Amino acid sequence: MTMTVGELFIALVLIGLVLLASNALRLWLPWLRRLFLPSSVIGGLLLLLMGPDVLGKALPTFFEESPGLFPAYVQESWAALPGLLINVVFAALFIGKAIPGLRTIWLRAGPQVVVGQTMAWGQYVVGLSLALLVLVPVFNMNPMVGALIEIGFEGGHGTAAGMADTFEELGFEEGADLALGLATVGIVAGVLIGTVLINIAARRGIIKLQDGDNQPEGPDELMREDERPSTAEFSEFKKDLEQEAGTTDPLSLHIGLVGIAIVIGWLILSGLQWIEQVTWARDGGLEILAHVPLFPIAMIGGVIVQLIVMRFGLERHVSSRTMSRIAGTALDFTIVAALATLSLTTLGEHFLPFLLLAVVGIAWGLFVLIVIAPRVIPENWFERGVGDFGQSMGVTVTGLLLMRMADPKNESGALESFGYKQLMFEPIVGGGLFTAAALPLIAEFGALAVLIFAALLTVGWLAFGLLYFGRMVPERGKGRWKKS
Repeated sequence: MTMTVGELFIALVLIGLVLLASNALRLWLPWLRRLFLPSSVIGGLLLLLMGPDVLGKALPTFFEESPGLFPAYVQESWAALPGLLINVVFAALFIGKAIPGLRTIWLRAGPQVVVGQTMAWGQYVVGLSLALLVLVPVFNMNPMVGALIEIGFEGGHGTAAGMADTFEELGFEEGADLALGLATVGIVAGVLIGTVLINIAARRGIIKLQDGDNQPEGPDELMREDERPSTAEFSEFKKDLEQEAGTTDPLSLHIGLVGIAIVIGWLILSGLQWIEQVTWARDGGLEILAHVPLFPIAMIGGVIVQLIVMRFGLERHVSSRTMSRIAGTALDFTIVAALATLSLTTLGEHFLPFLLLAVVGIAWGLFVLIVIAPRVIPENWFERGVGDFGQSMGVTVTGLLLMRMADPKNESGALESFGYKQLMFEPIVGGGLFTAAALPLIAEFGALAVLIFAALLTVGWLAFGLLYFGRMVPERGKGRWKKS
């Protein structure tokens, strides 16, 4: 595949225009806001409808060898974008954010770490069990299909899109489309089911809601409200402007930091792959790291950059808000491009396996929230657990949205605990190292071996949560727990 810079530019401009149109649709159509679908998902679905699998089949061909409303080079550009932009998303994840000590994280977010890890590893257990018992013998599918629940639900659109090359390298091309489809189902189901559960919890007295408290406009409005600067932040912003006058634009500097993080991640991954090639993979041996994508290692590069920033006292020059803008823009473009190139033909060919994966994944998430979370989280279990449920079904914003609906004033401290939890969660699963390595591990060792490994971790996290946090009581006013 080759394309010119001009062709890539046109593809990017089209994504920008469709994001603008999708925002307008959300304003004009109240039912879209009630579904809480992000503008990027709406935009991606719009481009999908205008692509070769929908309108392209009903309309005459406008461009040579390109059914649909767009020329072939646009589709090629969109197909290439997710694997590149996802590195930006993960590299910027921790830059500009204070990284506390492990003890602080554990005291504030330990129970949610346990629930989140149990949720994620359990998705491998139920997915691989379904694959070995039904999908492989009955539908003759690739055993790697068992990893799609975690990749699509917990990882979300960005992870599913970013792993497209890995799917292709391992001979499971249809897996990328199935994972993207699951990610879309996960976002919609997570919001709808989460909203129903919040209303049930309110009626049963598990949480207390005032009229109108559980009706935010949607994830875009949620983020806008959270992003309003405080007086201290505004003063810091003015100070930065004064110091940066006449120098490189602050946005360019932040993009440079993201670039450094990606380079660090690339160097680490290249080094690990070189070690693999000269040791255990020598002479055609076992290859795992050769199939691991760059984005989870770029996240480690981002952590390294942030630690350097903190070590030299440069925090005031790095804005978490700017980093969030960079990551958010890259993620929007990633999601739109990935959905625009989703193969509906693949989903149609594997509709029943796709449906079974979705049902099993949703059922596992509900089981963890309703049965496990109250036994592991000592206080405010629903407000905290519903965030993990939302994240496990879609993206982090889904979890934040549900927590906001369940606890509009954050009286439970769930938002802070959720944020701390991410530092001990995302580097491994939900788009982290194991998410990226799961497919090559299944290809090398088989689905049964990975199933046993995931089952041991699921049981281990669950037992630890029940025996450790299940016996604790909250310390009043401290947001942490002690033994009863």
